[in-house]
Amino acid sequence: MSGHSKWHNIQGRKNAQDSKRGKIFQKISRELFMAAKQGGPDPSGNPALRLVMDKAKAANMPKENIKRALDKAEGGDAANYDEVTYEGYGPGGVAVLVHALTDNRNRTSSSVRVAITRHGGTMAGAGAVSYLFDRRGYIVIDREGLDVDEDQMLEAVLEAGGEDLQTSDEAFEIYTDPKDFTQVRDALEAAGFTLATAELTMVPQNFVPVPEDKVETFQNMIDALEDDDDVQDVYTAADWPDED
Repeated sequence: MSGHSKWHNIQGRKNAQDSKRGKIFQKISRELFMAAKQGGPDPSGNPALRLVMDKAKAANMPKENIKRALDKAEGGDAANYDEVTYEGYGPGGVAVLVHALTDNRNRTSSSVRVAITRHGGTMAGAGAVSYLFDRRGYIVIDREGLDVDEDQMLEAVLEAGGEDLQTSDEAFEIYTDPKDFTQVRDALEAAGFTLATAELTMVPQNFVPVPEDKVETFQNMIDALEDDDDVQDVYTAADWPDED
């Protein structure tokens, strides 16, 4: 099974993400709070909360930060956040989806608009971009030190209930139906695989190359969006060129 490597794009921006660890913890805390408030603080009975807790673990979020967010929800904190999605195009006409949790829609809408338009992008109406992405479960297994070939990995993925396997020199990338994601993730872990990434995400149906003269501007746009406290996730159809 072949296709474009999402992992290549993720790794291309990993250093930028690592420099924002404190802000990432803050955003995950908001997700933990909302998931626990809506479905209860016990992850065994709240699948949405379990997914966010897994996300927190993958980000190496301190346990005390997780506990603080759950205690806040369990204590009846009156704070509330709306889920909002913004759509647009970045420099070079590359599709962009922005998911936010906000307690002030006007503030967040203005901030997202400024971040996109100041960097050569344009906003788009609801549905103009979202149809270009699919909601998928996404799992990555690093191939370094792993004595498993593509055929063996494919067999394990299909047995676990996965839909698609993409192979590169660096990693195995596994895609699942969103409703099967937890089952596939747990089955692969039970089979002894260490997962580098496991998440529900938005996957572009087609990747669009970022023009070389727009790479820095596009990166600056994403940085500006991710710096916004209300923005939880930024998804793009960007195909980043290899770094020299």
